[in-house]
Amino acid sequence: MATSCAPMPAEARDPVTCDTVLGGRLALRQPRDGHRVGHDAILLAAATDAATGQRAVDLFAGVGAAGLALASRVPGLEVVLVEVDAELVTLARDNIAANDLSDRVRAVALDVEASPREFAAAGIAAADRVLMNPPFNDQLRQRASPHAARRLAHVAPRERLSAWVGIAVRLLEPKGVLTFIWRGDGLAEALAALDGHFGAVTVLPVHPRPGAAAIRVLLRAVKSSRAPLRLLPGFVLNDDAGRPTAAAEAVLRGRAILPLAE
Repeated sequence: MATSCAPMPAEARDPVTCDTVLGGRLALRQPRDGHRVGHDAILLAAATDAATGQRAVDLFAGVGAAGLALASRVPGLEVVLVEVDAELVTLARDNIAANDLSDRVRAVALDVEASPREFAAAGIAAADRVLMNPPFNDQLRQRASPHAARRLAHVAPRERLSAWVGIAVRLLEPKGVLTFIWRGDGLAEALAALDGHFGAVTVLPVHPRPGAAAIRVLLRAVKSSRAPLRLLPGFVLNDDAGRPTAAAEAVLRGRAILPLAE
């Protein structure tokens, strides 16, 4: 059933918009300016496998799009949204309530690189699943946005990925699963960051149209596994005319999941 945002107070109408994703089933308040929810968050949720009774941690959660999309798909899944920007955490909490997920989803204002003690103080214990949509534009290769919030969400030094993977290692139970989205041209650094900590790595390239190079890669990896790498056939977002493919439409509207989650 489609959902919608509750009316916003007059002073919030300019800086905050209310939008729906998953074919109208998930309502999200988000800043009008700065980082906006896009395909990446929905693809990440659709690539994350989880089951009732498990616990998931969404790192770099923003307003909660990926974690909430996952929670709405998997009944009984507990989700913690971790985000450093206090304003986005406030919006994430609004989104949790607006989508009737307060019984099993919560948002925490915390730096992803906070100490284990700070994570424990926030009540974040071992997880079965970690998902993340981290900043993946290299400040030395891409022009950074002048907007501070957008820059924080999009840009980080290339070497930080290894640190973020290390945090996932710390949070995950044995054989727990990490799923994340990264730049298509950054696959080598993503695989290097996983090496030594994860196995059974499965890679799904995401192409903007047929014949085009992948602009994103989705990766699923199992902690401490020794299973080999798998490279899946690419997922194509749009046809040659620029229209969403049937497969992309099904995933973005929440009617299907990606092979990584099957």
